[in-house]
Amino acid sequence: MTVKTLVLYSSVDGQTLKILNHINESVVGELTMFDIDNNPDIDFSQYDKVLVGASIRYGNFRKNLLDYVNQHKAQLDLLPSAFFLVCLTARKAEKSNPNSNAYMAKFEQLSQWQPRLKGVFAGALLYSRYNWWQTLLIQFIMKMTGGSTDTSQDIELTDWDKVSAFSKEFSAL
Repeated sequence: MTVKTLVLYSSVDGQTLKILNHINESVVGELTMFDIDNNPDIDFSQYDKVLVGASIRYGNFRKNLLDYVNQHKAQLDLLPSAFFLVCLTARKAEKSNPNSNAYMAKFEQLSQWQPRLKGVFAGALLYSRYNWWQTLLIQFIMKMTGGSTDTSQDIELTDWDKVSAFSKEFSAL
């Protein structure tokens, strides 16, 4: 029997989607992906498990993420499930653990759905994609938190070994 995995995501600059694609390379079975931002109408009964990935932008989840998982809590609860978030603060070891990450705590507080497996991954600092206002704001945040303010290069901060380990845990659900 082929395992059918539902993959839902909310991504702003594409790093969450890039992480999902990495996870999907090692997940056995059939995968179906939907962008939560499009509010997909899904028959959850067609799937054996679900994976949700979302990014943090300026300290917040996109509103549609929380709306969607709260609206579909009953269906999500019926499946083995995992959730990961992507944020720049996870570049620091003490903030890359789901149990000590402030954004995961925020998710747990605002979300009625509580997945079985949780992960936190550092994203990417993509200055080349930001407009002048976003660059200024992100530089300010990086300066305050000890991150790079060098706009001459993009920096990928994702720990791919950690993503691979999470992928193995998800596959085992």
